[in-house]
Amino acid sequence: MSNTNNSLTSLALQKFKKNFWGVLSFWFIVIVGFVSVFAYVITPDNSQNANQMHLSIHSKKPGFKVVMLSLPSKNETAQSFFDKLFFGKINQTEELPISDYKIENEVLSYTEYASDGLVGQLKTLPLTTFPNQEVQNYIKEKTFLFGTDKYGRDYFSRILVGARISFFIGFVAVFISLVIGILLGSLAGYFGGKTDAIIMWLINVTWSIPTLLLVIAITLVLGKGFWQVFIAVGLTMWVEVARVVRGQIIGVKEMQYVTAARALGYNDFRIITKHILPNIMAPVIVISAANFAAAILIESGLSFLGIGAQPPMASWGAMIKDHYNYIILGKPYLALIPGLCIMSLVMAFMLIGNTLRDALDVKNYESS
Repeated sequence: MSNTNNSLTSLALQKFKKNFWGVLSFWFIVIVGFVSVFAYVITPDNSQNANQMHLSIHSKKPGFKVVMLSLPSKNETAQSFFDKLFFGKINQTEELPISDYKIENEVLSYTEYASDGLVGQLKTLPLTTFPNQEVQNYIKEKTFLFGTDKYGRDYFSRILVGARISFFIGFVAVFISLVIGILLGSLAGYFGGKTDAIIMWLINVTWSIPTLLLVIAITLVLGKGFWQVFIAVGLTMWVEVARVVRGQIIGVKEMQYVTAARALGYNDFRIITKHILPNIMAPVIVISAANFAAAILIESGLSFLGIGAQPPMASWGAMIKDHYNYIILGKPYLALIPGLCIMSLVMAFMLIGNTLRDALDVKNYESS
């Protein structure tokens, strides 16, 4: 039995590797996951939520360059290495976009950046403002790869940091849906009778409520916030998992290996967890991949409606909400870039789900 399972697993893995779109989707998801975890290492703006604002350079086109003057802070808040790595640096340094500067008589004179052909205000600073009077270390040209948003924030940094919410909501929501769905589906399918009737009634009631309305209701009860959205999405996605698990268990609970386990005196918990569930996980894995994509879309919709991740937290759905009116103002990329990111990640999960469905289909190996 063990050798058969191993051979089927190896066959499924070989078939998965032969699917170009499945492998491509897998590596794309791996890259997005890496970016999500180490976003603050990669982003040009490593402040918390990439929230460094420069209103004078708002809504600039991709590739925009400007000279940036950084004013050092005298009171630095201590942060651990891991805090900076995973949550960003507490922003205490003021950055000023400038168009020109000169140093004379121990004084730095600079002209603030101004758009639309206007001339910025001329200001001065004593060189003693900078440690060891090393002014050049605090004046650097900065390039905004994706331009800036309407608040003058680095859009590329916001996109990378925003990947965290879309990526991790899939994991959290799918984990919650698997825990609840497998538990209730196993109880309904294995025991049947009144247990099945009660759980199916709960499934049908939950199924009859539109997903977005149910998520909104749960979010309003739990409150607005990062983790509240994750939990709300997860609590609405368990129904499909429960139905699949219930149907699979009904189909296999009378098979010989389950009857043999009962005859050996094993309890119901062991029979379900050790004998039945390992043999029905293929369709559950496939539906989990689809739920990843659904969770990303639901979170994006909630953020667009303003009840998802709250500002200044970066979220692809919130970015579309903030900039969708720019589509008719000549800067459609501000809404299209996060939209393409959502579409790409959802498509990757759907493609990998389809590939897993074909690779894990036992019927394909029956003749071999």
